[in-house]
Amino acid sequence: MAKVHGVAGEWARVKGMVTGLWPLFLGVFVAGFALAATVLGDVAWGLSLFAVAIAYSCWSLSKGLRHVERFFKGARGEERVSGILQSLPDAYHVFNDFVAGGKHVDHVVAGPAGVFSIETKYWRGSVTVEDGHILLDGQLPDRDPLAQTRKEAQLVKSVLAAAGWNGAVTPVLAFASDTFRQHIAEVQGAVVMNSCELARGFATERVVIPPAELERLIALMESNS
Repeated sequence: MAKVHGVAGEWARVKGMVTGLWPLFLGVFVAGFALAATVLGDVAWGLSLFAVAIAYSCWSLSKGLRHVERFFKGARGEERVSGILQSLPDAYHVFNDFVAGGKHVDHVVAGPAGVFSIETKYWRGSVTVEDGHILLDGQLPDRDPLAQTRKEAQLVKSVLAAAGWNGAVTPVLAFASDTFRQHIAEVQGAVVMNSCELARGFATERVVIPPAELERLIALMESNS
C-alpha cells in the first residue's frame, strides 16, 4: 500500500466552516451588542436592533449550513479518492492537502511513474467533454475545472523546483462521483478520469523516477508538508 501523508478533506471542512458560518457569528455579536444597549437604557433601539440581528442570524445559519454541506461533500469526495490512492503499490506516496503557493491541492501522488497533482470533484449529474471543455449536464460549470487543475499542477511544480527537484508534474482531474461519461480521457493537457479508474491508471511498470531520486523527492515533499 502507498504511504499516505496528511488527512484528506481536512482543509475543505475547515474552509467550509469558516466561510459558511462567519456571518452567523457576526449576527450573534450584534445581538449581544443590542442586548447591552437595552440594559443600558436605550430599550426601543436596542430591541429593534436585537430583532434584526436574530432574523439575520437565522437567515445566515440556514444559508451557512448549505454552504458548509457543499464543502463537506467535497471533503467526502477527497476521502474516497485518497482511499483509492492508498491502494497503490508501496513505492508510491500520497500527499493530501499539499500546500503549494498558498493553495491546498487535494492530492499529490509521487512514485516511480512520476508526480501527479490531483484535483477532486464530487459533482452530481452527467459529466462530459465537448469541444475540449468539461460540461456538467450539458452546461459549462461556473468555474473551469481544467484551468484549476492545470494551475495547481504548475504550483506544485514550482514548489518542487524551488526545493531542488525539476521534474514534470502531471495534472489530473478526478471525479469522485464516477459520473464522467468517457471514464478516462486527456483534455487540454490534463488527464480526466473517474475515481474508479485511478488504480488502473497507475497500474504501470513505467519508471520515470529512479528509486534514489524518488527517495530524495519524497524527503523534499515531506519537508513541505
